[in-house]
Amino acid sequence: MIVALLKTMRPKQWTKNAFVLAALVFDEKLFVPYFLARALLAFILFSAISSAVYIINDLADMEKDRQHPAKRNRPLPSGQLAPRVAVIAAALIIVVSLPLAYLLDPLFAAIAAGYLVAISLYSFWLKNIVILDVLIVAAGFVLRVAAGVVVVSAERFSPWLYLCMVFGALFIAVSKRRHELVLLQENANEHRNTFEEYNLSLLDDMIRLVTACTAMAYSLYTFSAPNLPSNHAMLLTIPFVLYGLFRYMYLVHVRGEGGAPEDLLFRDRPLLLTVLLWALTAVLILYSL
Repeated sequence: MIVALLKTMRPKQWTKNAFVLAALVFDEKLFVPYFLARALLAFILFSAISSAVYIINDLADMEKDRQHPAKRNRPLPSGQLAPRVAVIAAALIIVVSLPLAYLLDPLFAAIAAGYLVAISLYSFWLKNIVILDVLIVAAGFVLRVAAGVVVVSAERFSPWLYLCMVFGALFIAVSKRRHELVLLQENANEHRNTFEEYNLSLLDDMIRLVTACTAMAYSLYTFSAPNLPSNHAMLLTIPFVLYGLFRYMYLVHVRGEGGAPEDLLFRDRPLLLTVLLWALTAVLILYSL
């Protein structure tokens, strides 16, 4: 039961909560122990709250997940985990995490609670509204970033980075929808109502749009953010971003992947290496120049 519960909490997807640390890095407070500790606590609490959200989502989707070739093996739809246990676990996580979040920072707690409400609404209702479903997913990433801004008292966090997060999250969310539509084919409508409204042509157009917006927003960030080196050295990180976007598109369109972004990142070595090189280069430029 414990193993099944841990699987439902999706520890692999806690990597998404690394967005909470964005402000710590880009506001140049990575090596300040006080802010580093606060950011790590925020990461842990957001991971706990997101795990409760995953449990709620699986409870809401249990019947439909049984029609999915991969998701039917999850603990709840497969019967490995009793729904009663899942409900109790989600409630306990929320009851413990939100007060701790308030002790860390009241505004952080408000953002975390807003994330919990928004994604819970998504699980039960908003995911059935075409286009709005992917926008809510992107909003979850923005809330993660905003939570990080609060806990480290960021003063020079560029608004361009918010746009990068929005477009990047949309890129991943729409790519995931495309993968699911191709994977499920004629059974897609039984799994998610919005697949009645989506088709490959629309999703491909949306991917192209958010890809271009992501590249443009990041490029503008590299030479317009006030805290970056005056020699515009951050421009050197643009090739990593472009390669990462192109590699992800290759994996989605050619290799037929993209259904589980958190797995894809660690499974595809070129993509993982690109992300690591981008992060290393950005940190060196921010803290050395």
